[in-house]
Amino acid sequence: MVVRLDRLGRDTRDVLNIVHEVKQKGAYLTVLEPFVTTRGETGEIVLTVLGMVAKMERQFILERQKAGIEKAKKDGVYRGRPVRTELHAQVKALAATGVGATAIARETGCSRGAVYKILNGSQERAL
Repeated sequence: MVVRLDRLGRDTRDVLNIVHEVKQKGAYLTVLEPFVTTRGETGEIVLTVLGMVAKMERQFILERQKAGIEKAKKDGVYRGRPVRTELHAQVKALAATGVGATAIARETGCSRGAVYKILNGSQERAL
């Protein structure tokens, strides 16, 4: 039993694989919102259609988001995440004194990956 279909799998294929595994074990799947069950003949078909519709909807959202970001960049409104220069300076200063990445991350409150990106110079617009 699952509350919503999007909580079951990442895409239609994942959902159908889970449904197949559940069926092989002699059980059935019930989705509460919207109510669908694989107990009957049409349940799997309905799940497939719902999964495909959800995937299409997600693609439309991403396309609209991308178009909006491109327009905002053109208009000079969207600049990405602001650079936290004080954090960059702090990370570089700690590294210069020989402090390791894990300790720097702990002290500054950012991830180790972010520390490495700052130290390698590949994170100019992030953090």
